[in-house]
Amino acid sequence: MPDKPHFRTVIEPFIIKSVQPIRMTTTEERERFLQDAHYNLFKIEAQNVLIDLLTDSGTGAMSSEQWAAIMRGDESYAGSLSYQRFESTVKDIFGFTHVIPTHQGRAAERILFTVMCKEGNVVPNNTHFDTTRANVEYRGAQAIDLVIDEGRDPASRHPFKGNMNLEKLEKLINNVGAKKIPLCMITITNNSGGGQPVAMENIKAVRKLLNKYGIPLYFDACRFAENAFFIKLREKGYENISVPEIVKEMFSYGDGCTMSAKKDGLANIGGFLCTNEGDLAQQEKNLLILTEGFPTYGGLAGRDLEAIAVGLREVLDEDYLLYRISEAKYLGEGLTDIGYPIVQPPGGHAIYIDAKALLPHIPQLQYPGQALSVELYRRGGIRTVEIGSVMFGKVDQKTRVETPGAMELVRLALPRRVHTQSHVDYVLEVAKEVYANRESIPGYRITEQPPFLRHFMAKFEPV
Repeated sequence: MPDKPHFRTVIEPFIIKSVQPIRMTTTEERERFLQDAHYNLFKIEAQNVLIDLLTDSGTGAMSSEQWAAIMRGDESYAGSLSYQRFESTVKDIFGFTHVIPTHQGRAAERILFTVMCKEGNVVPNNTHFDTTRANVEYRGAQAIDLVIDEGRDPASRHPFKGNMNLEKLEKLINNVGAKKIPLCMITITNNSGGGQPVAMENIKAVRKLLNKYGIPLYFDACRFAENAFFIKLREKGYENISVPEIVKEMFSYGDGCTMSAKKDGLANIGGFLCTNEGDLAQQEKNLLILTEGFPTYGGLAGRDLEAIAVGLREVLDEDYLLYRISEAKYLGEGLTDIGYPIVQPPGGHAIYIDAKALLPHIPQLQYPGQALSVELYRRGGIRTVEIGSVMFGKVDQKTRVETPGAMELVRLALPRRVHTQSHVDYVLEVAKEVYANRESIPGYRITEQPPFLRHFMAKFEPV
């Protein structure tokens, strides 16, 4: 095999075979779009967005091999060949015994917590993502975040800021009792904590601790390949181990996982739920039939199962993963050079700006993250997402008093295999203009909100 060239520039390990036009908009148009959307970027129509960094979930570009696989999709209702290929791939990569397809990750979460949780339970995690937390709380259980202290410090350069705090985990188990904890989760990478990875050493230590108390360990596996690549890059002893081997070891310490294939499945829709426990799998399949579909399609078309099966193989390619991590690093370093405080070091799928540090004149309950997101769209048509007190603030339903979130972040999530370097350079140009005018950015108040996942549907107005 020939040696790879050692140049500083990390190029995209693919060529572009299809394109989608971008509609250019003016500042005046964007101001009108913001007003019509009540300053909620989720309500901006996609054709009015220039660079869409709202999420990396389901927004990636599929490969020619995935499109070819779609053509052989078997749409049989039960036991299709597409499911067989999908199941075989998931079992081979993840190693779990039972594989249950779902239409996306949050459906897997709903089924898992419906079956395993009841009112009064407690579910620890390094950091729950929004849908994970909502599905736990919908069951009347409590979602507890136990990331290490460095994970709450945006400036810390700890290489594995997604790690679980073992001391706090054991203290929680002893305080509430193991019987009240139906499962523990680890999110890889730790999305809400800045896309930060979890070390293999930490995963093994969590598994050992949970074994003492008989508590199952589940992974939120959305970005499993990125996490594995960070282990290869940063953790001693894994430098010469392949990403597929690292993945197998990671999941060998778990009892199951939820997965949104819209992330590291490189697909536009789909997910799955895995477990090693047969009786539990049967309960989950029973619920799946009620709400998603038969257990061999789970709310997906056969062609979707085919695309996921191919994507799960492609995401393990180390040339792809190097490009993926390098793209985020390039954006993060560019923002840092401008003066932005970001969650350090840059994560795998996104860059997280510390809006609280950037906009100290905006109080937390005037949502500095939301304010920055609105301004990035207003100035340059860039759509991002707030991950702060809008998403994770707690409102007491009796007193209406709100407790702000732990951090005030703005996430710039990079869709997979979508944007070129010039797109990222444009984002940096817009960010530079926003930075120069940061002191004039106003805060926001919420004028209307639903009881769950309010960031999707809330309405805002400037203060």
